[in-house]
Amino acid sequence: MANKKSDLMRNFRKDEENPGTGLLNLPAPKIFRMVPAVAVLFAACAGFAAAPQAPEKSAAPLTVTIDARQTATPTSKYEFGMFIEHIGPLIYRSLWSEMLDDRKFYFPINAAEPAAAGQNRPGGFPGMQLRKWRPVGAADAVTMDQEQPFVGQQSPRIVLDGSSPRGIEQSGLSVVQGKQYVGHIWLKGTPGSTVQVALLWGESAQDRETVTFARLTSNYASFSFRVRAGADSSDATFEITGTGNGNFHVGTVSLMPADNVDGFRPDTIALLRQLHSGFWRLPGGNFLSDWSWYNGVGPRDRRPPTYDYAWNAMQSNDVGLDEFMTLCRLIGVEPYITVNAGFGDAHSAGEEVEYMNGPVTTRLGAERARDGHPVPYGVKYWDIGNEPYGAWQLGRTDLKYYVLKHNEFAAAMRRADPSIVLLASGNMPEAMDLTGEMRAQDVDNLRAVEGTPVDWTGGEIEHCWGNFAGITQHWYARSGERFDVEKAKHLPLDAPTDAGYDKVKQTPLEYSRYPANIVHLYAQTWRRYEQRFPQLEQNHIFLSIDEYAYFGGSFTRPPDLKMALAYGMILNEMLRHTDFLRMSAHTMGVSTLDYTPTAAVFNTTGLVYELYGNSFTPGSIPVSLMGNSPQPAPQYPVGGDQPETNSGSPTYPLDMFAALSPDRKYLTLAVVNATDTAQTFDLNVSGIRLEGAPTLSQITGKDLQAADQVNQAPQVTMTKTTVSDSPHRLSIAPISVDVYRFRVEE
Repeated sequence: MANKKSDLMRNFRKDEENPGTGLLNLPAPKIFRMVPAVAVLFAACAGFAAAPQAPEKSAAPLTVTIDARQTATPTSKYEFGMFIEHIGPLIYRSLWSEMLDDRKFYFPINAAEPAAAGQNRPGGFPGMQLRKWRPVGAADAVTMDQEQPFVGQQSPRIVLDGSSPRGIEQSGLSVVQGKQYVGHIWLKGTPGSTVQVALLWGESAQDRETVTFARLTSNYASFSFRVRAGADSSDATFEITGTGNGNFHVGTVSLMPADNVDGFRPDTIALLRQLHSGFWRLPGGNFLSDWSWYNGVGPRDRRPPTYDYAWNAMQSNDVGLDEFMTLCRLIGVEPYITVNAGFGDAHSAGEEVEYMNGPVTTRLGAERARDGHPVPYGVKYWDIGNEPYGAWQLGRTDLKYYVLKHNEFAAAMRRADPSIVLLASGNMPEAMDLTGEMRAQDVDNLRAVEGTPVDWTGGEIEHCWGNFAGITQHWYARSGERFDVEKAKHLPLDAPTDAGYDKVKQTPLEYSRYPANIVHLYAQTWRRYEQRFPQLEQNHIFLSIDEYAYFGGSFTRPPDLKMALAYGMILNEMLRHTDFLRMSAHTMGVSTLDYTPTAAVFNTTGLVYELYGNSFTPGSIPVSLMGNSPQPAPQYPVGGDQPETNSGSPTYPLDMFAALSPDRKYLTLAVVNATDTAQTFDLNVSGIRLEGAPTLSQITGKDLQAADQVNQAPQVTMTKTTVSDSPHRLSIAPISVDVYRFRVEE
């Protein structure tokens, strides 16, 4: 949820040996996006606030009844989408194959020690330290030419000294024995001088491969090269040196594994394709509100590096709009683009639509064709702005002004392409959004603030009607805490709202249900919007939860089986609201992976999305599922992050969702068992006849802390078997996510 940032950032630490287990496989939540409004999160309460726990077993033998005659709105292809944005080198190390940091030389090159870990400038995002270029030979021989740079503001100039090599190098690269690496470098220099590039993987003079370029001129030219690593190394060095007289300049340089796919990593791309995500929302995110799309198109070597003031990191602009379209093609998803409504304007948003969707007869469609993409991309879904309601957002304005901005953007974008589907950046009122007197008066009755300036979603419905087809909502949740409305109501008026959080003890089932309750809370609020604005339902306006994530433990640990149970419940809850919840995007797409610079596997979150993406294909038809064991009443008073009723199906302690396949030939039943005991239930199905034994796809492991990581034996597995028991009495393994597939008798 919102307003919970400061202390979380202190807990972020990346495992440098395995980036996939630290920051780089974790999402970048709204809770990190605030200005540091509070130094209180986990210390909001010194002790634990505990309440009596409901027994995690049904009071009577559990009976589940599915009625295939009672159906809901079929699922869309966008139920299991993903979100991605530039955060430091996140995209560039998980998706993009470029191995060199700062390849366009945004930063000066000197022999000074790097800044503190996680910072390129004060306030930089933890875990995002870029590798630095260092001088080779005399340090003072390297200067930055700011008068005639190749790209950006400066380019390195190296003064030569006869036969003594001088130049620059970057270490900390990971290479694989026998693997080929390809690259190119832009050089100019004194005629007669010689420049070499070399890949070094060890201390010996033989532990290198070198390529020489001897035809330098006073004009920049591009030189290609190919090298092969002679051994495995996680600290290889790439070196650029010259000999002779005069000097040489480096414009920019690139180094990638030779097996890259259009610039992207083949290993992570292959995995992400298996998720069947439907769509990816890109390119942001907070980064977007200070990013000009104009800098993200055209020849990559000529795109200037820029500084990202949202995350305090340099961006090379190598992965821009055209590269994002390539990514979407490679992983088999549709793009969903958010335009810059922070520091951006309506004119630039309209031109962005024209660049992406315009025919070659338009000015920007012709520019796209010159960039090598003559066929329009035909991007359908467009989001106007990212979290414009947030104090952390660059270019934030009040609601009364933002609705005018939204309408102006919508008009300009539709002029470029009238067929696009526009989404408004909404935010339903949350107790955590309230401050001062409003918090003291209304924190326990959010309905009282609906229609006020805090209610961005309501304001956009009221003042932007006709200029959107969907409305967005973002949420992030963290385990082991709850928002105590009574405590928050009596805080000093100037106290941060985060001080209303208490630590709580959670059973594994409560841990798993907590984020699903957030979805349930927003679903209840959306129903109230439908009552206030009947035209929502009449015009099929939909909700898109296109950023969300659950933080369920230490940031230094990879996602585990316990987290998988929570994501199973999240997806079950989302699928129960297909009539209006038509899109969702998990933060980040690469948070489904555990990866190093040279390898990748699905983590437990990825296993869940793979399972659901393959099990509930677009057009699946939800069917009525009832049981004789309702979910328990809320443990804490309703309000804050506690909805009026707990999420979940009436099959406590199990959580279930069922749907027919689009052709009605199969019935699929998802079951999450977040308890440490096996659970059995009787299954009754009406409206269809089941044929034969079902198949079972199951995710489980030896304990809740089981995790999957690169170069380690899997601790959590997804297996597929045929059930030998009676299909009318099923036993669910402890701590497991299970999907049954029944054939329907024709």
